[in-house]
Amino acid sequence: MQEAPETRVALDLIVRIWGMANGRAFFQSAHARQLGYEGALLSGIEHPLQAEDVIGVQYGDKKARFRVLRVKDLGLPQRIQADVQLLSGQQCPWKELVQEDAEEGPKNSPPPVNGDQRQFRRLKVKYPLELRDERGGGPAMQTNTADASGRGCYVESLVPLPLGTKLRITFWIESEKISTGAAVRASDPGVGMGIEFIGLDEKIKVRLQSHLEALADDFAGKGTSA
Repeated sequence: MQEAPETRVALDLIVRIWGMANGRAFFQSAHARQLGYEGALLSGIEHPLQAEDVIGVQYGDKKARFRVLRVKDLGLPQRIQADVQLLSGQQCPWKELVQEDAEEGPKNSPPPVNGDQRQFRRLKVKYPLELRDERGGGPAMQTNTADASGRGCYVESLVPLPLGTKLRITFWIESEKISTGAAVRASDPGVGMGIEFIGLDEKIKVRLQSHLEALADDFAGKGTSA
């Protein structure tokens, strides 16, 4: 019998998931949010999962099997969302990250205003930025995000930087150039890295989020009119 829901932390990882949907095998990348030792909220799923389905989830080199508890079709860009629970006897792939976040408290991740995590929801948008490794020794990298929000972004890379690497991120909001410190919070070999903006003023976060939402809406409008 399931007890009261566990406390989850507001991390955002890119994971690989696989399983069966409508009798066909699938394998894809997805977002894992609201992470706990026994579960997570997966989004960006492109296959019609159902409650009680069992899927595999991999983060880094760690894999585990999860049972689907609930499924919701959010439409683009998040597609299908699934709340999943770790099966008995399996080891949580992100256990160390959840433990670190719990120990550090809210230092690097201020709580969302009025408890609304959607204020800085991730958007599937290619947003140009400059990324510089603050350890030095190399030029800045010009790249685009795979998704982004006012709090951070995900950048695809076959050889992502190590977890915890300090960065300097530069981007533009319309005609204004913004530069901020950042850190690698998720490093997925062969996939990419999740980056958190550090020290960015709350007002700029809100402006960035609005700017990203406008870009995402514009892209969606062009897609539907094509």
